[in-house]
Amino acid sequence: MKKIHIVLLVLIAGAIAFLISFMQNTSTYDTVDTAVSKPGKYVHLMARWDKTQPLEYDALKNPNYLSFTAVDTLGQTVRVVYHNPKPENFEISERLVLKGKFNEGVFHCDNIQTKCPSKYKEDMAAQQKAVENTMQN
Repeated sequence: MKKIHIVLLVLIAGAIAFLISFMQNTSTYDTVDTAVSKPGKYVHLMARWDKTQPLEYDALKNPNYLSFTAVDTLGQTVRVVYHNPKPENFEISERLVLKGKFNEGVFHCDNIQTKCPSKYKEDMAAQQKAVENTMQN
């Protein structure tokens, strides 16, 4: 074999190894039911904070403890425990991406990513009203 063939084979093997390692780090969003069915496995949970349930957070007593109830898109609830400071936009976020593991009836979260409301929603509502007014006139 020529040297160029060996180099190409090594490059192809490296690219395959890279793609396989990348695929292991990607995941889809799970529901509460699928997270419960995978105890101890790292999952991404798309949910929102259930404001009807109590939020446990005291920045003076323990700033690295946050506990709340999350509701997924199917309406299933789960208790979430997060051992880091509360995210800044937590109260105004529409959705939360919770990354962690489900164990013993509680979702132990390592990372919370907040999804804030779109600034364009109000603009869209105003535009819709303007269109309706022009159609009536």
